[in-house]
Amino acid sequence: MPEGILGLHHVTAIAGDPQRNVDFYAGVLGLRLVKRTVNFDDPQTYHFYYGDAEGFPGTLLTFFPWPLATRGRAGAGQIAVTSFAVIPEALTYWRDRLTAHQVAFQPIAPRFNEGGIAFSDPDGLLLELVGHPAADGARAWTRGPVPPDYAVRGLHSVAIWAHRLEPTARVLADVLGFRAAGEGVDRFRFAGGGGGPGTFVDVRIAAGTARGTPGTGTVHHVAFRVADDASQLEVRRTVAGAELHPTPVIDRQYFHSVYFHEPGGVLFEIATDPPGFLIDEPLEGLGQHLELPPQYESYRGEIERVLPPITVPPPQTPPNRPRTLAEDAEIQRGSEGGSG
Repeated sequence: MPEGILGLHHVTAIAGDPQRNVDFYAGVLGLRLVKRTVNFDDPQTYHFYYGDAEGFPGTLLTFFPWPLATRGRAGAGQIAVTSFAVIPEALTYWRDRLTAHQVAFQPIAPRFNEGGIAFSDPDGLLLELVGHPAADGARAWTRGPVPPDYAVRGLHSVAIWAHRLEPTARVLADVLGFRAAGEGVDRFRFAGGGGGPGTFVDVRIAAGTARGTPGTGTVHHVAFRVADDASQLEVRRTVAGAELHPTPVIDRQYFHSVYFHEPGGVLFEIATDPPGFLIDEPLEGLGQHLELPPQYESYRGEIERVLPPITVPPPQTPPNRPRTLAEDAEIQRGSEGGSG
């Protein structure tokens, strides 16, 4: 059994309008657009990466925006829900923020001693913000529109909807080395690496649910982290030994990738942590310009003519330090006391 899986690396989903996607994830959710590049298999399509300040693995949600794609439907055989981690005290802030941006939400049913809120992005992608104490101190983008205390702290988990538990659970546990970390009525949690937010994969048994259909508002694949190329090759050997037919290693410029389908139909990726997003632009300038892999650089003019222009918010340098949670609590206590 491989020891190399560290947790979640990224989730990649399908979007529609690229500017609307940027406005929601960099604006409403306050993530940083850390890389603006193209789909390496379809270079006339953007590939956006959102995450923390430097796009550290485990903080990343990425998108292929296809404006003409049809709407998909979440269902069995898919990563149906992508969850972000926040500190529990931030959930009230997020209820207010989503309300202010006219984003409908509802509380999630308590599970594994966690609370949170569920909502959808403009394309219908199912999302959650989950409060977890271990999110305190985790990586966040602190120069976006969300005050640092309340900012998203990377991925929390993904939820696979499956007709049957055993085939998917066998791959997670016996092939990838995940361990059982919780069990509910119809939900089973697995954890990789050191556990905690960013390492969880939930399998929800959705026996009566139709199979999902790909399209906008659905997840394309989930990637799991490994530390380096050697660890990736070890995992690949184990996947091949389980007759899951992994691809060769593919160079994705910012990491190296191996893909395979688990028995329930979800596309899994094994992705290396290095080399990361700083290999072709500086930290301060991440996401501000279109970056192309070497094989497409000579076609830059043609590619830029096809891709729709987008506006990306620059990093904020607020003139005043945002209030801390302790300061907010003091203000709240004062307001509850009344003015006399």
